[in-house]
Order: sequence, then C-alpha cells, then structure tokens
Amino acid sequence: MISIRGVSKKYTINGVANWVLKDIDIDIPDGVNVGLIGRNGAGKSTLLRLIGGMDRPDKGKIIRTTKVSWPIGLAGGFKGAMTGRQNVKFVARVHGIKENLTEIIGEIQEFAQIGKAFDQPVSTYSSGMKSRLSFGLSLAFKFDVYLSDEATSVGDRAFKKKAQRAFKDRVSGGSLIMVSHGEGVLKEMCEAGIYLANGKATWYDEIGDAIKQYHADDES
Repeated sequence: MISIRGVSKKYTINGVANWVLKDIDIDIPDGVNVGLIGRNGAGKSTLLRLIGGMDRPDKGKIIRTTKVSWPIGLAGGFKGAMTGRQNVKFVARVHGIKENLTEIIGEIQEFAQIGKAFDQPVSTYSSGMKSRLSFGLSLAFKFDVYLSDEATSVGDRAFKKKAQRAFKDRVSGGSLIMVSHGEGVLKEMCEAGIYLANGKATWYDEIGDAIKQYHADDES
C-alpha cells in the first residue's frame, strides 16, 4: 500500500510560489497497475518522484509499506564525475547487493548498449545514454512497485522493443505506477488511473474512465 496524505508540492520561480500539487489524499492498493494522467505541467512526474522518494513534499507525507523503485526513465541522480560502472556499483551497495555483483554489472552494461562510455564519466553522456543506463539499472533490482516515466520511449526502434519486452517481464512480478502520453500503453499496462488537474488528484478504478475525464476537460 502507498498512502498519500495531504501532499502538496510547490516550485518557486522568480520569488513566486507555484503549487503544482495541492492537498492530495489517495491510497494506491498493492498489486494494482496505475496510470498517471494529466496535461503537461499537471504534476505527473512530480508526483512520481515524490512516491519514489526522489523529492519531498512541502506539506503532507507519503507512507510506503512496499519496496518502491525510483522512476524508471528519469536519468537524474547519477554522479556526473563517476563512470557508468562506478554509478552502478554505488547503487548496488545502497541496495545491499554483494553477491553476483559482477554478473549484474555485466547485464546492465550489455542492456544499456553504450559501449566504451560505460567506463567514462556520466557527465559526458547524452540524455539518451543516461536514460539507457538508468533503464538498465532500474530493471536490475527487484521491487514490489515499479515507477515509470515514459520508460520505454528512449533509444532507437530496436532498443525500444527490447526495453518494452524487458519492462513487461520485470513488472509482471510486481505492480506499476506509470506516466505515459500513449493512451494505448496506458490501457494495455494499467487497470486504474489517477487524473491530475489544477493541483488535485482523482482516483478512477478504471483507466478508461480517467482517460475519458481527461478528454472531457480538454474539450471544455
């Protein structure tokens, strides 16, 4: 269970506070795949980062009783001065991985397909290379809940297909909370939906109902 209690989040630009999320109260049950839906700037990625613990709310709290991944598809969080290999080792240590570390590193290196750059500083990577490394790293560890922010949209066509297969295989052993602009992907992967608009969040038991409400508001 992930409980979101009275969560609000703001970003201050030029001294002006912009409340992206306002007093959100939602429970996300275990074993339910959920799609986050809303216009650009509605706070979908922000909420995903809050759920994953990459950011903190300005008000309220998030209670997690399950092991939650960081948002797959977001390439932030790497240490730029460290190589890809060093970043992988660091994350593995954080997660207490001691056995089969060499094997895990090899799998991530092969999956990311960034060649010699794996042993070069991450600060020299393109955004696509960072996303590939982040994707491979995310799938190397087992979580109860996987967070996805357009996770399978990076790379060329061949890499996208490989990423989609690996992603579905890994998520099949847990549940998913995802952001995607592809309605087909949301309908295929998700059961329920959270619709974000004007800082508020509404839960829908059916992903199709959340999508319908999004379109209704977009046309009004």
